[in-house]
Amino acid sequence: MFRNFKILFVVFAIVAISVTAYAFAAANTVPDTKAGDGLGAVSGYNVTSVVYTLNGADPSTLDEVSFDLGAAAAQVQVQLVSSGSWYTCALDLGTVWDCDTTGLTVSTIDQLRVIAASN
Repeated sequence: MFRNFKILFVVFAIVAISVTAYAFAAANTVPDTKAGDGLGAVSGYNVTSVVYTLNGADPSTLDEVSFDLGAAAAQVQVQLVSSGSWYTCALDLGTVWDCDTTGLTVSTIDQLRVIAASN
């Protein structure tokens, strides 16, 4: 009889622990989320109509560079000196962007690197 009581007690303990664990798990609140997998084309922009605007008082410095990306973008930055500063650009009209580079010495310019993102 004592042996049956021990088995019954062990079964009761297992059931009690299982019910308690389920109750805690059922009380968790997790917000709805979305996930996905897929692919899409990533294409570049065609930078055209590049215009460098020299400073009127000191033509050895560049005040602005502007260009047409040919497609809509949300963010655009340029780098004109390798390992140099990045300049933030502002949308002018349509797909034309203006980048304020006031004070940049023309003789240090060795590239026009444009980074653009559409989102």
